[in-house]
Amino acid sequence: MVIDYIRLHHLQICIPNDQEELARNFYIGILGFEEIEKPAVLRKNGGFWLRAADIELHVGTESTIVPGKRHPAFEIHNLLEAKAHLEKHHIPIQKDKPIEGYQRFSFYDPFQNQIEFISRIGKPGL
Repeated sequence: MVIDYIRLHHLQICIPNDQEELARNFYIGILGFEEIEKPAVLRKNGGFWLRAADIELHVGTESTIVPGKRHPAFEIHNLLEAKAHLEKHHIPIQKDKPIEGYQRFSFYDPFQNQIEFISRIGKPGL
């Protein structure tokens, strides 16, 4: 059997309970996501849903958050501009190990979720 993938449907990250406003300020206010409607049946669980391009990011809530290596990586065109934007908002940038053909860096949201921005070398904005 061959699995015929179409695209990434969504990613879910978690934040502490009752921290949705801080998360909205970060993901909408700084990273530029737009909030989309979360299905009514799931609203009681807390959190909210976002979209950028054709990517959905679901922000869920949990009582215990454990930082780790898991993370979303967003391929973007304007890596250097994005880095400058994050630095303007005092978000520390973590230089990642080089991967041939790409430039990339990571940073953390206010809840210690790691996020990676990556861009192919030779694309506009590098």
